[in-house]
Amino acid sequence: MLKTALHYILSFAIIFAALFIGNTIQHFLDVSVPGSIFGMLLLFAAMAGGVIPVRLVQPGAHIFIRYMILLFVPISVGLMNHFDMLIANALPILVGAIGGTLIVLTTLSVFLDRFLKNGDS
Repeated sequence: MLKTALHYILSFAIIFAALFIGNTIQHFLDVSVPGSIFGMLLLFAAMAGGVIPVRLVQPGAHIFIRYMILLFVPISVGLMNHFDMLIANALPILVGAIGGTLIVLTTLSVFLDRFLKNGDS
């Protein structure tokens, strides 16, 4: 029981350390990319490079994924405070979402088509 608890604590500590480092990088670079993105990229690079074993991060990541919907509740409630702004900007939001989806879909289909044709040769 104690070993499992320590494993979870270590897992959360690694995840939050990556978040802290990412936020620090974002602060010093003063860019609009969120620090959590930098932290995730650093954590991914560390795990992909073998610096941090995946088994150390897995328990905490599993809990975050399992209860991810609860993390969106405060954002959703806060978003309702600005509902009038959402309605006023509904067209640009929809155009951006649909346009972005179409760009990604088209790009991936062209890439996959060329990739599969090159594999047949």
